[in-house]
Amino acid sequence: MPRLLVVLDVDSTLIGEEVVDLLADAAGAGAEVAAITESAMRGELDFAASLTRRVALLAGLPESALVAVRDRITVTDGVPELIAAVHARGGAVGAVSGGFAQVLDPLADALGLDRRHANELEVRDGRLTGRVSGRIVDATVKRERLLAWAAELDADRTIAIGDGANDLLMMGAADLSIAFDAKPAVRAAADLSLPGRSLRPVVGLLRA
Repeated sequence: MPRLLVVLDVDSTLIGEEVVDLLADAAGAGAEVAAITESAMRGELDFAASLTRRVALLAGLPESALVAVRDRITVTDGVPELIAAVHARGGAVGAVSGGFAQVLDPLADALGLDRRHANELEVRDGRLTGRVSGRIVDATVKRERLLAWAAELDADRTIAIGDGANDLLMMGAADLSIAFDAKPAVRAAADLSLPGRSLRPVVGLLRA
């Protein structure tokens, strides 16, 4: 049986929310950040530039807001079953996110993900600085992570699941790409498209 690697986007795919929007609500900048997020996901704005703009609006937010946001996260229907199905085949599941490691890391541990990668929000004196540390996780980085993880794990079959323009390069590098409740451009580019908000159909696909 081929060694399988499934890589998922996080915001609005692995989880139901856009984490930066939740943080923006806490910072009183919800409407402005949500508008930038929507434009970026449609591919109208460069992702790295849009993320820089959005994170800047979070400057001064207490680090404790990250804990409050984690408590508001809802895991997408079918995610635990998908992870279990992949592991039952001897495969691995990764998540790569233009969101934030402070939210993804504890979630990845709870779900039993094999790999994870996301932006690191810079924190000083207990408050967000409005910047991220290191290289921004954009479409290129997502593609690089999928390929690097596949090499590390000796995976010879890869599946990428995403919903926004930032996922297109990763999806194009996978053996099978799945658009999940996605923007029109992503649905058009994907091998398969799931219109609903459940990943259970992917479990059935693995059994086929």
